[in-house]
Parts: sequence; C-alpha cells; structure tokens
Amino acid sequence: MALAKLAAAIESRWDRVGLANILLLPIGVLFQVIASIRRTAYSLGLLQSHRLPVPVVVVGNITAGGSGKTPVVLLLAEQLCAAGFRPGIMSRGYGGSHSAPKEVLPTSLATTCGDEPLLMARRALCPVWVGRDRVAVGKALLERHPQVNVLICDDGLQHYRLQRDIELVVLDRRGLRNGLPLPAGPLREPASRLSRVQAILANEGATAQALHRQVAGVPWFDLRMQPKQWHKVMATAADVPRAATDVAQWNDCAIDAIAGIGEPERFFEAVRSLGLEPLCTAFPDHHVFEAKDFSALRGEVLLMTEKDAVKCTSIAPAKAWYLSIEATVNPDLVRTVIRPLLENAHGSAPA
Repeated sequence: MALAKLAAAIESRWDRVGLANILLLPIGVLFQVIASIRRTAYSLGLLQSHRLPVPVVVVGNITAGGSGKTPVVLLLAEQLCAAGFRPGIMSRGYGGSHSAPKEVLPTSLATTCGDEPLLMARRALCPVWVGRDRVAVGKALLERHPQVNVLICDDGLQHYRLQRDIELVVLDRRGLRNGLPLPAGPLREPASRLSRVQAILANEGATAQALHRQVAGVPWFDLRMQPKQWHKVMATAADVPRAATDVAQWNDCAIDAIAGIGEPERFFEAVRSLGLEPLCTAFPDHHVFEAKDFSALRGEVLLMTEKDAVKCTSIAPAKAWYLSIEATVNPDLVRTVIRPLLENAHGSAPA
C-alpha cells in the first residue's frame, strides 16, 4: 500500500516540470540509457529474441499508465475475426499471481490472472492467456488452440524478447504529459520511438496534435471510447453480468462513483456527461478492492468501471453498477494497415 501511494504521488506530478521532477531526472536519464542499451542489444542479436509461428500484433505505448489499450485489443480482436482471421490474446496479467502461462476463462479470478485479462476473457470471442514471458505464453496458447493464426499482445511494446510484425501505439488525451523519462515523467522510451511503429491510435487526441506533426509518415487514427450500458455487478465471479438499466431512475439518488484505472477522471467525466452528479473517489490503477473500500460510501447507487467490477463481483454491494466501454476506430486501420501486413507475414492469410 505504501508503494502504491508513493507511485501515485510521483505520477501526479507527471503533468508538469517541477522541483521533484528535476530531482528525479538523473534517475530517468539512467533509465533511458539502460533501456536504449537493451533495445540495441536485441536489434544486434546480442540478446536473443524469438519469433512465433504466427504473426504478432503488439498494442502498447511508450508511457506508463493506462491509455485505453484493453478496449483497443478487444476491438482489434473483433475486427480481425470479421476479416476472417482467428486471433488469440496474450497479456502480462498485471496484478495477478500467475507468472507461468495460463489460460484466462470468464470464471477465473482477477487475483490470479489480473483485472484486464479477466475483462477481456469475458468480452472477447477468442482465447486469452497470461504470463510473465510473452514468448512462452504465445507458444502455450498456440499449442492449446492450434486454430489461432494471429496473436494480439496486450502491452509489451518494450518486451523485445518477443519479435513482432505490427506495433500499434495508443495515446490518450494526456499525450506524453511532461515528456520526461521515468520516474521524472511517464516515458518508458523517448518520443522518437513512435516513428518506428506501424500506426498511432489517438484517444481523444486533440492534445496530441503537436506530437502528430513530429511523427511524419506514421498513420494516425482517431480513437473514441464510447460508453455503452450500465450493468449490475453480479454476486459471484462465475456469473457473466448481463442486466442493464436506464440512468434516469438515478436522477434523484445520491451517487458514489469509484475508479481504480490509469485516468480516473475520464470515467468520472463519462458519468457526469450522463447528467449525473456523483461523489467521486479515485483509487490507484489496478487497486485490489476490499469490502472496507465500500463501507464509507453512503450513496444509494455505486458506479464503477468494468475493469474494477471484475475484481468486485463477490464483495460489491447490491447497489453497485458498472459501465461497459467500447472502442471505435476507423475500419481503415485493419483494411489499410493491419491486414496487408498480416497477409505478408509468414505467408499468413485468413482461411
């Protein structure tokens, strides 16, 4: 908990350049030097990377923190299925206890597989696997599901041990924030890294236009996160939530809204855009919720994100609801960028 609070305190300063950022900058420079040496070692073959027998699409970013990658992975899996491919999804499973490759099922627990993989397993119509070593995860997934002919890697842009055919970077409205390397800022890699990816997906990208001009020649697609429906948070982890409601019935209710995601304010704004006036409480990203987290919430209705809901199905009060989110992006992303590259990689094409 103390480490989570320290990380949250550091991240809260990434939107500006102050004394704390300057003091942390030498560590950040050292971090980027080490990252650059590691990246060069893989490119020169000094460190061994591995190619899987099917094409790999990495959906990642060069900044720490959430930017909307999970909805993009789900959208990409859906569009690839529609295009005739048979995708599989692999993830690190951040926040879960499993380090060895393991399949994630809709009935899995977030404490073992991580919150985002569990969300994807409940939404995606394709296999979802987690594990620390993405190469081992890919091999295990393909052995269990030999029909899969393309792998989508949720995050892993910096996991250079895994060779990839396509790199997609997701940027949210915060862009690169103060533009400094970790921990002085959010950057895992310098901004120049963006010039080597196949496409950039700008989530509410108005603030990223200056960056857009710096990355010449890389296709740029507008990404939107669309709120869909409110669902009841079910009583057991085995249930797949299906009930939905109209927010009009909450107009005269006292409402609490909670979020343990990379940018909680994005969720709170979505709630307010529906005409609701919640009392908002932010938690650290990937927060492990406990029943006591709800005891101080006095509202008649409790609203949360889908990512948080998958961790709370056995402890959330009956008044809890979550909002499902769906990513939308120009279909040309698959038609003009992804499909041609996949069809050329390994000679792969839809059956």
